[in-house]
Amino acid sequence: MTTLLVIAKAPLPGRVKTRLTPPFTPGEAAALAEAALADTLAVVLAAPARRRVLVLDGAPGPWLPPGIEVIPQSAGTLDERLAAAFGQCAGPALLVGMDTPQLTTDLLAPALAPDAWRGCDAWFGPAADGGFWALGLAVPQPELVRGVPMSVPGTGAAQRGRLTAAGLRVRDLPELRDVDTAHDAELVAALAPGSRFAAVHRGLTAAGVR
Repeated sequence: MTTLLVIAKAPLPGRVKTRLTPPFTPGEAAALAEAALADTLAVVLAAPARRRVLVLDGAPGPWLPPGIEVIPQSAGTLDERLAAAFGQCAGPALLVGMDTPQLTTDLLAPALAPDAWRGCDAWFGPAADGGFWALGLAVPQPELVRGVPMSVPGTGAAQRGRLTAAGLRVRDLPELRDVDTAHDAELVAALAPGSRFAAVHRGLTAAGVR
């Protein structure tokens, strides 16, 4: 079976979702980040996996449910941290972030099915902002990630290009929107109205001031 990795920051004010401020305060942005992370971990717990691992920058909090293994993020740039996370795995691994609370087990299902790696070496989930929300490798090789420019509009194309240039057979997951801005938060909350994220968002925007 596949190892499921979630790479995340502990949801602390001033350290997460800083692009949400303004209009949200640092504390409100952290509350949205915590809800998004909780939604993501709930999906990971419900999905079939060999291991469920949170690769965390920071300390676990009360938001961490039982059944999730926690390992610390390595130092370095994001590409180096992603590479190190894959380096912790033996066998197929699928990595997702904490920025897509609209994630469901159905969206992950193709990459976690019993035949997910039959005729396939990698899974790629593109993000609407040009990045990616999921990356799966049948044989985790850190060098497939290390050196890819992160957090730029061409990140996704560069990462997928790295996979195909290595001769890997790549299958794609649906495109999702990351929550980076207040506009993203509004759209994603509407896509997943039953999520924790949407509930927190509704509470913060109920007065209609954001």
